[in-house]
Amino acid sequence: MSTKLTRRSTLGLMAGAATIAMPNVVRAQTIEVVAHYSMPPIFKAAQEAVAEAFNKKNDKVKVTYVNPTPNYEDGAQLILRQATTGGLPDVSFQGLNRLRLFAERGIAADLKPFLDREGDVAKLGYSKPILGLGFHGGVQCGLAFATSNPIGYLNVDLLRKVGSSAEALPKNWDEVIALSAKIAALGDGNTGMFFRWPGDDWMFSALLYGFGGRMLTEDETKVAFDGPEGLAAVKLLDRMVKDGKMPNFGASATATADLQAFGAGKMGMMFRTTAQVRQISGMVGRNFELATTTLPVIDPVKGRLPTGGAGLMMTAKDPARQAAAWEFIKFASSAEGTTIMASNTGYVPCNQLAIDDPMYLGEFYKANPLFQAATRQVHLMVPWYAFPGQNSVRVTQVMVDNLARIAEQKASPEEVVRDMAREVTRLIPRRQG
Repeated sequence: MSTKLTRRSTLGLMAGAATIAMPNVVRAQTIEVVAHYSMPPIFKAAQEAVAEAFNKKNDKVKVTYVNPTPNYEDGAQLILRQATTGGLPDVSFQGLNRLRLFAERGIAADLKPFLDREGDVAKLGYSKPILGLGFHGGVQCGLAFATSNPIGYLNVDLLRKVGSSAEALPKNWDEVIALSAKIAALGDGNTGMFFRWPGDDWMFSALLYGFGGRMLTEDETKVAFDGPEGLAAVKLLDRMVKDGKMPNFGASATATADLQAFGAGKMGMMFRTTAQVRQISGMVGRNFELATTTLPVIDPVKGRLPTGGAGLMMTAKDPARQAAAWEFIKFASSAEGTTIMASNTGYVPCNQLAIDDPMYLGEFYKANPLFQAATRQVHLMVPWYAFPGQNSVRVTQVMVDNLARIAEQKASPEEVVRDMAREVTRLIPRRQG
């Protein structure tokens, strides 16, 4: 029988060793790696499957999950608090745009020494672009676990009622907005569309990047979303509300009114992360014919899409616990681990072996066409922008609060962009000297 070595049991084991005569038998000691993740509705099945597969393979390291948080923002705040008050896990799955924050605060361990000990990391499936998603300020502060881009979820039954079809899905936002208005006009509680902007800046950045814009200037000293691209993005959101009759489902990161309406067959088009393909297809069941599609193209040359998702971050400080945590991080980000994750969610795999070798996901994608939309957009993906400085979480909230004014029709696009730029400018670091 294994002895689990945890923070709580270590002192007890030491005390017991002084009073109990131990037989001359070497017992296998198991280090319990404590891990944290966010968004159980999306990740629970995948995380449990990854942990089960890892634990079956290891007799010296076992992983246990604690304190799952509703979303990435709550997950970041939890780790920030625990870094001050104590109780940090050994591993935390954080939003890719928050890894920079933990690197700058010295909370995330540098994984480069662990990677160096593995030798040729390309043979493990860690390509330079994949490693780049977790590299900030000269520190390999994380490894990508799950990557995503925004896609469209479509109720084909409702689309047919207004003259569209599964073969003629909308290709641009003008078509989406026109179809949305027609579906809303059906009455009977039907909603045409919802663009999932609340919660963070990710979906807004999909519009901003789609027009070829960026969050800050290259030297990160000034906002850049207050230019023509940013204004065009906010104006498009405004059109969704005014012309597409998009309802205001609230700015909460955990709001699910759009999911409920879509699952009930009362919404024509919903734009969310590909991470929810498994969840949404299960929710829809046989209620209606479900289709997924790439996000409508804005600028076919300059347009890009943000890479969402989660990265594995090591927060353990003790060398023995770090070594154990690394074993779990290595497995979760391996071809096997990322295949388990992708098939249980809808996220794009982030291990090159899983992507290239058909033995992992090739047959899965053939058998599950709903999962294919995101893979057709991989060439457009750029990193989810991580705001610099200590106020990155506050910057996100400022943007969400201002975009809510568009959903509530309480301000014009010009006013929202102006105010958002002014408030974010106060929160980003100022150039020294």
